[in-house]
Amino acid sequence: MMVIVVENAPPRLRGRLALWLAEIRAGVYVGVYSRRVRERIWDEVTQMIDKGSAVITWSAPTDSGFAFEAVGENRREPVEIDGLTLVRFHPVKQPPD
Repeated sequence: MMVIVVENAPPRLRGRLALWLAEIRAGVYVGVYSRRVRERIWDEVTQMIDKGSAVITWSAPTDSGFAFEAVGENRREPVEIDGLTLVRFHPVKQPPD
């Protein structure tokens, strides 16, 4: 199973994702595909995301049982520590005074 979540995605990307996956909420797409198809879908997401952001997660034989990747500007960033993928938060950007 895989899940893709997009934010501020262009309508053409959202429409493209809706062809392959079920949109269970606005910007949340779910489906079951092979690794090859998943990678192809993710390639299209990374090419079409423009100024938005996206994250994909899928079932994987890891300690946590899943893996994920992200693209675009987001406060969360995946980091690997001792073979375990965790999420690191970037500090909030303060506007200049």
